[in-house]
Amino acid sequence: MPTNSINCSVSAYPYSYLLPNTKSIRRFLTGCWLLTALVSLISSGAQAQSTWEVGGGLGGMIYKGDLAPSLIPANIRPAGNLLVRYNVSQPFTVRINAGFGQITGKDSRFNDPFQQARDLAFKTNIRELNALMEYNFLNYSSLRKVKNWTPYVFGGLGLFTFKTNPRNPGYQRKSLFNFPLGVGIKYEFKRPWSLGVEYGTRFSSSDYLDNFGPNTFGGTNKLQNGNPDSRDTYTYIGVMLTYRFYRIVCPE
Repeated sequence: MPTNSINCSVSAYPYSYLLPNTKSIRRFLTGCWLLTALVSLISSGAQAQSTWEVGGGLGGMIYKGDLAPSLIPANIRPAGNLLVRYNVSQPFTVRINAGFGQITGKDSRFNDPFQQARDLAFKTNIRELNALMEYNFLNYSSLRKVKNWTPYVFGGLGLFTFKTNPRNPGYQRKSLFNFPLGVGIKYEFKRPWSLGVEYGTRFSSSDYLDNFGPNTFGGTNKLQNGNPDSRDTYTYIGVMLTYRFYRIVCPE
């Protein structure tokens, strides 16, 4: 059976609440300001070894939603990121992360009879900017050590863009919030270079990353409408390489 394409008019597709607006941007900037204030508060009592890191990574993005109820290798698409870290103190690190990649989903990749009958597919490019806070479980400091590594967890707030329907020129790229949450491990293998592995899910505020939601077809086609009780997510899995700028403390 050939894959069906989603072809609907603007009036039937409920995307008005996804339009970019200054209110969303103000909220994001407010969140960044609060994060900066928190960093200043923490760093006021931090040791003098606080340092900066810059780097990037490569990996893959995986979508989960109406067209992919679980994460499967067939849906992995190339992705990458650039980052700036500020090591506030031994347990806390603040990070600005810029990511890019693609997500895809296809009903025919699953054996569910419902999905086989629906037979829809999509793909779209993702661009994101996240403000993150990391918590290091071990003493990942700037002091010289034989081993300097730690597992960590992270969370934060971000903005991301996607194109609501790449097959229809009437739809344009939209900006929405995401809420990243994940785990990772980093290891300084040769001072000042560190290598890290990270797994993080972005919980979106939309059910239309896949161009498919509860009212895609005006609520008339129950077979092709999405689950109204869920939001789409995408996950980034990657390897990162960072360079750490150490602060040199001169003796008094």
